[in-house]
Amino acid sequence: MAVSVQSLPADQAVFLFEDRDLVDATPSAKSLIETLPELGSEWDRLLAYLAPHFIALEDRISHISGSEMVEMKGGEKSSLRLRIEGIDGMLRVSVADLSLEGQAIWIDGLSQGAQEKELADLRETLACAPLLIWRVDTTGTIVWANQAYIACITEQVPIKDGSLTWPIPKLFPEIPVEARSGDCARARLHYPQGSFGQWYEWHCHASPAGTLFYALRADAIVKAERELHEFVQTLTKTFANLSIGLAIFNRQRQLAMFNPALIDLTSLDFEFLSSKPSLFDFFDRLRECRIIPEPKNYHGWRDQAAALELAAASGQFEEVWNLETGRTYKVTGQPHPDGALAFQIEDISAETTLSRHFHSEVELGQEVINAIGNAFSVFSPAGELILSNTAYSALWGLDPGATLGVITISDSIRQWQSACMPTPFWDALRDFVVSIDERSDWRAEIQLRDGRALTCEAIALSGGRTLIGFAGLIEPDGAVRAISSRPAAGEAAET
Repeated sequence: MAVSVQSLPADQAVFLFEDRDLVDATPSAKSLIETLPELGSEWDRLLAYLAPHFIALEDRISHISGSEMVEMKGGEKSSLRLRIEGIDGMLRVSVADLSLEGQAIWIDGLSQGAQEKELADLRETLACAPLLIWRVDTTGTIVWANQAYIACITEQVPIKDGSLTWPIPKLFPEIPVEARSGDCARARLHYPQGSFGQWYEWHCHASPAGTLFYALRADAIVKAERELHEFVQTLTKTFANLSIGLAIFNRQRQLAMFNPALIDLTSLDFEFLSSKPSLFDFFDRLRECRIIPEPKNYHGWRDQAAALELAAASGQFEEVWNLETGRTYKVTGQPHPDGALAFQIEDISAETTLSRHFHSEVELGQEVINAIGNAFSVFSPAGELILSNTAYSALWGLDPGATLGVITISDSIRQWQSACMPTPFWDALRDFVVSIDERSDWRAEIQLRDGRALTCEAIALSGGRTLIGFAGLIEPDGAVRAISSRPAAGEAAET
């Protein structure tokens, strides 16, 4: 027997399905289908529309057999009535709004056209939205979702026979049912088969009929936070292994970060540092522990601390603190972004001791060579004067230490020539000093303009350096001093 619904009243929404395929519908039913979101077949769209009004709808439909008829009325807040009956292997679904029964409804064509246009625009907007949107009822069951939400489900779980079962799975099951308007959190996409997808940040808007949710992609934010966390962990490990004490104060001048070396160097207890003391409290405690050189008076210390803060903020603070214990600390302050200040405390006691010892050795060596009566000077491979003694200054009337700039072998030879009688020896001496070939020591006799004789000896030193000594000058007491007791190469050959 052929079944049709066209003979039914025009104001009833009646659908005729065969194997869940729509085969016929009344005009009002067709209009209803056309206004529903495109979420699959006509059957899926109709179930998505009816599911919020009727509990366990699809389960009840699946138990209809033969010519059985089931009539259902919507929930407390629904005025719909649904009637489903089996006819020759098909299902006839009738939908009626009880609140409109017996009412004459006049429709303004222009108003209806404007509403349909607005509905089409809103539907297109939701379809193109690059975020997930869904609505749940008061029990937490999803009653509507946009195409982006449906696409996330269908990508992982193919729809059988083009049919989408309602209610659809929850992609964020950890979102609480009692979520309130303004709640916001991050959640990872949870696919129906148990796997996880991208990170989203969800927002919600609650209403008496249910809750509307929005979820935006948050992968980039989660990745950035994870990288920042790993970077902070790396910095923390690095700071923990530093031998330099580090103290960072925020823009309010409260201690925001410190490392274990700061405790070792300052003897400040962990409880005090972890209480986030102010900059002045921090330096006051250092003063009490005698880590800072003691000022003459406390008011002067406060002024000094204020000046220290200003200098660090401008990136110009650097001091060396010599403590009563004999230790020496180098303290550096420099500005950090957002108005923060960073102080570094470094124990340079070993370097200071080594430097002092080195300077002491240099001074001792200088005293020793100054005690030698012969005048001598040492030149670098480039011909620059790097060392001389007081006898040299007395002989030539020149103190290299008081001269600005570099004194070269050419400058020295001009000085020597002006005080000596002419001799071709000076050119050979200049070549000897700057020569890079293997050299042999030699000596020559020169004569001052006052008639006194000198012996000039050139000795090749390691590293291309050259020692030039002057000896044989008859002193007022009649003594004659020699620069070296070992024979020169020329004398050995003659002997």
